[in-house]
Amino acid sequence: MLYIIATPIGNLDEITKRALDTLTVCDFVACEDTRRSGLLLNRFGISKPLIKYESHNEAGGTAKILGLLSEGKNVVLISDAGMPLISDPGSCLITACIAESLPYTVISGPCACINAVVLSGFDTRSFCMIGFLPDKKKDRDEYIARFADLQSTLILYCPPHDLDNYLEYLYSRLGERKIAIVREMTKIYEEVVHAVLGQPIQINRKGEMVLVIEGAKPKENLLLPLSIEKHVDYYIKAGLTKNEAIKNVAKERGVHKSEIYKQIVEE
Repeated sequence: MLYIIATPIGNLDEITKRALDTLTVCDFVACEDTRRSGLLLNRFGISKPLIKYESHNEAGGTAKILGLLSEGKNVVLISDAGMPLISDPGSCLITACIAESLPYTVISGPCACINAVVLSGFDTRSFCMIGFLPDKKKDRDEYIARFADLQSTLILYCPPHDLDNYLEYLYSRLGERKIAIVREMTKIYEEVVHAVLGQPIQINRKGEMVLVIEGAKPKENLLLPLSIEKHVDYYIKAGLTKNEAIKNVAKERGVHKSEIYKQIVEE
């Protein structure tokens, strides 16, 4: 069995009993940084063979882990902090397990993006995890364009040394939106700074950071000022049937389609 285990994002006491029990009985631990993961295991008196599994060697690491799983070994996958696969290596391994019909499961625990969106105070009914922005400008522009018009809260991971660069870039693409910068979660100096993109922000530039940004405002529907008849006619000319056009108009105006039928008959 492959066990995907979330590890603390700051305070080591956040690790779960189930996670510790599994780490204690597993045969191998796959991790990004063997030194960092070694410190975590030592903290709880656990000694296991470590397999280096990072983004630069996912293919090789995946092949090795698949071999161990096929031999009946229990392998744990952890990242440096938080939930593996969330802006961390691991998706390649899961895809391979599915293809090979090898068993795997997740052991719940900390995840920085979830903590951050809750701490931000922004809308949690719908949110989108973006992760880190690409380094190259062309890639970054194409990437952020996919999310710019979403009316959902956006969550980004940000290296401390890139904070000013991220804030300037996000303002240029998203405009003046509310933002919460969540820093050093679960640690002594945990901090949430609320601000607006494009305005000066006072914050300590040290420690792990997550940026939470309010979603886009709904775009104004330019068809609403039209009469209902012209509104329906617009969609008919666009290739919809009369019934489809009426359904669209009713949805956009927030009324039942029978109201639209009635208005058209009266006109």
